Parts: sequence; structure tokens; C-alpha cells
Amino acid sequence: MANREELGIIRGARAGDAACQLALGKLYLFGGASLPRSLPTALHWLDRAASQQQDEAWMLIGSYIPYEQAQHKMPEVLAWYERAYGAGIEQAGLALAQLVLHGGSAPAVQALQGKALQLLEASARSGCAEAQWLLAQQPVARVAACVTDSAGECAEPALVPASGQQWLARAADNGLAAAQYAVLEQAWNSDPTAYLERALPLSRQLLASAPIDAEAARNVEWAVLPVQLTMLSRCAELLEARADDSDQAQAELLQYRELAAYGGDRQAQLALGLWFARMDGEGRRQTHGIAAANFKRAIRWLTLAGEQGLAEAWFALSRIYLKPEFSQRCVAEAQRYLERAAEMGHSAAQLECGMYAWRNRRTDEQSDVRAAYWLQKAVAQGCREAEVALARVAAPPKPALWAETILNSLSRESLECQPLLTARLELACLFGLSRPEALLLDIPAADQGHCLVIDIRASYGRSKRRLVLLRTARERQALDRLVRLFEPFDNSADGIEGNYRQRLYRLKTWAPVAAHVDDLLAA
Repeated sequence: MANREELGIIRGARAGDAACQLALGKLYLFGGASLPRSLPTALHWLDRAASQQQDEAWMLIGSYIPYEQAQHKMPEVLAWYERAYGAGIEQAGLALAQLVLHGGSAPAVQALQGKALQLLEASARSGCAEAQWLLAQQPVARVAACVTDSAGECAEPALVPASGQQWLARAADNGLAAAQYAVLEQAWNSDPTAYLERALPLSRQLLASAPIDAEAARNVEWAVLPVQLTMLSRCAELLEARADDSDQAQAELLQYRELAAYGGDRQAQLALGLWFARMDGEGRRQTHGIAAANFKRAIRWLTLAGEQGLAEAWFALSRIYLKPEFSQRCVAEAQRYLERAAEMGHSAAQLECGMYAWRNRRTDEQSDVRAAYWLQKAVAQGCREAEVALARVAAPPKPALWAETILNSLSRESLECQPLLTARLELACLFGLSRPEALLLDIPAADQGHCLVIDIRASYGRSKRRLVLLRTARERQALDRLVRLFEPFDNSADGIEGNYRQRLYRLKTWAPVAAHVDDLLAA
């Protein structure tokens, strides 16, 4: 609670007394006997005092109130920072530049952009890392446009802006963390060697106060920034590529990876899981790394990586559960993880799921449909082996010349008289169906989304079950239209179309050329 003296200052400030407003602002700025330190409240009263010609107020604002607090009172406080910088308070210039460059499109802000950029560059050239970082973030066009003064004359040669990349490098060299991580991100995409050269000192500095491994980090609830986790994970990846087998290098690599994995970096979790399992991402045994595989810890880290969306982690888990040396070996569990990886887009998992389903087609008739589905997914990702296997599962259809001949011989009026027969002939042309297949196929039941199951054995014993793949959007659209046409009807032999003899008789009666189409094609 405020004491008597402070209560008097508060009453005077509220009554509009400039001296009391200045005094109250100072109390909140530095903390009073019973008033807490509060920068937002201090700025409020100092702003009111400065508006009443209290010069000390705007000098205090420029000296002690940072950009983070001042941005909430824009654009009223711009004038105070401009005066403070003019009076020689350097930190006021940096805050002024930040306020102007992030202050939007207000006229008062736009009028100061040129001046803000010039003073920002002057601070940057004097070695201020924050100014260098801010200047590196500005668009080149805006910087170039603002190097002239308000009269349109060129600025001094010393103030011509350097490139943003140069300022970024200088800010990083001066130790500004945000700039250092920005430079690292650029180096990761272009020059891994330069990345490691810059990142290793930062990583070692971070590890100087870090726990020794993930268990220790969990016990002390070690907190770390996401960019630092990414840096540790990438350093471990690049150090592993060096193939340095010395104990010191391996210990450093493992510490980087464990701490990054503990912090939640999924790539580090995947790499750590593979390291504990002594295998690579394809399940092949590795000769280097941990002395004996620790599948319990490997499963833990791979599960965490998989739950964060890494299909490679689920695929690696499927390999572990197939290993004969794993005490909890389980083929069903391995298959569950394999399908999970396949669903997330892992090409090798999709190929293996497809081949597994194809091998089991004699015990489960629908396995060929699942095989075609997974193999199509793998082919879409460029898997050549899946493409070869898919040709065995569903051979490319041959042209249905018989259906094309009939359709070409009929007029539009004739086609419109028999919409169901016309639709079946169109289906035959699209997917290379034989005459019995076209006339007897239950089209809605045959549609499996990615393929057609051609199976008329119940009505035509000489036929064989086969699959026809849907390869184009045109085929998918046409099939959707045909399915909608046949959905309201019973497509079996007991339905409105009748049995095979009735359907064939109707076709030959409607299109006389159908009775001689075989002879025409033979000729």
C-alpha cells in the first residue's frame, strides 16, 4: 500500500499536475518504497508529463522504456524517442527504428521511415548487434528507397546500406542469438560444412550447462528452445556422417542426439531409436554404434518419433518385431506397424504391404484388391519394383473392339433407347471387358475405388476373377457416372436385366451388328 507521500503524488498526478506525473512515472519506473516497478504504468505517466513540457520525462522514456512496452502506445510516443535520440541517447534511436519499421502505415510512422533506417544503419555500423539484425530483416527495396533524405539528395556515402546478408553475418558474429540461428538455417540448406563449423561452438556452449543424457534431462526438467533442439539434432547427423569412431566423438554425438530426442526433435528420436537397435532405416544390421542392441529403448524412441508423424519410425519398428533375436518377436505386431508406415506414405512399406497381401490371396479373396491398392501407392512414389509387381496383380486390359464396333454402328437415338446396355458397352470400352463381363458385371459392387473387380463366375462359369486398375481421372469420373446409373437397380440375374441369355438376346435384337461382330473383327 502506498505511503502518505506517494498518495499525495498519486492525487496530484491524477489532478493533472505535471511535476507529480513525472514523479509518479519515476516511482513506477524504478520502484518506490511501496509501489511496484511497472514499465507500462511508468510509460503512461511519463507520457502525460512529457506532454506538459517536462523534458526529463521524454529523456527517461528514451533511456529506459524498451520497444516491447512502447509499441502499445503508438504513435503517441514516437516524438519522445525522436527527441531523446536527438539529445544523444543512443538506445532511444534503436527503439525509434523498431517502432517505425514495425509501426504500420500511419502517416506519422511513414514520415519517419527514412530517418529510422539511417539511424539504424549508423548504429549497425558502430557495432550494435540488434541494429544489424533489424537491418538484415528489412526489404532491400525499402532500404534503398530510404537512403535519400527528405530533400531527395543522396545520403552520405558511409550510410549507403550494405546487403542484408552482410548485416546478418555481422549480427551473428557479434553473438546475437536470433541472427546466429538464422545464419545456421541458411547454411543447412546450402553448406553443411559451414553449418557444422558455426553450430559446434554453440552446441558445446549449450552442453556445458546441459544434463548428460535424456534421463538426467527428464529428472531436472531441462528446458531448451526448439531451434536449439534442431541444432543439436543436425550436429549429430553431420558428426555421424564424418565417420569419426573415436570415443570422444561418439560420446559427443550421443549426447547431442539424446538431448535433442528428449526435447522432442523427431529426427533425433528416429536416429536414436535406430542406434539402440543397431540397424539402419531399412532394417539392415549395423556393425558400429552401441555394443549390444537395446530393443526396449529403441522401441521407446521410435514410437515417440512415429507419433510425431515419421513413417520411417513405424517401418523401423516393424523390422524390430521381425528380428529373431528380439524376445518379443511378433509377426502380427510387425504387420500392424508396417501398415501404419504405409498409410503415412512410406514407399518400402507400401511395397511390402502389397506383396504380403498378394501372397495371401488364396486364403483371403480380397487380398488382391489390397495388394493393388498398396502397389499403386508405391508406384505413385516412383517404386520400380512395385510397378513390376502391379503388372502381375492387374494386367493392362486389352481393347474391347467388339464394344467399340457396336457403339460406332448405332445412332444417338438408338443409344438413348437402351441406356443400361449403352452404359455397359461404354464400360467395356473403358476397361477392356469381354462381352460376358460387360453384360453380367454388377458395376456398383465391382467398384473398389482404385480398381474394378471383374468377377462373374457365379453367372458365367468359364470366366476368371481379375482386376482392372483405374489409372486416370477420366476413368474415375466415367465410372462414378455409371455407378450412379446402376445403383437403383438389382444387377443380379434376378433383376430387371434378366440372366445372361436374356441380356445377350436383348443386345443382338437392339444392335443387329452384335450378332456378327466376331465375324467382322475376324475379317
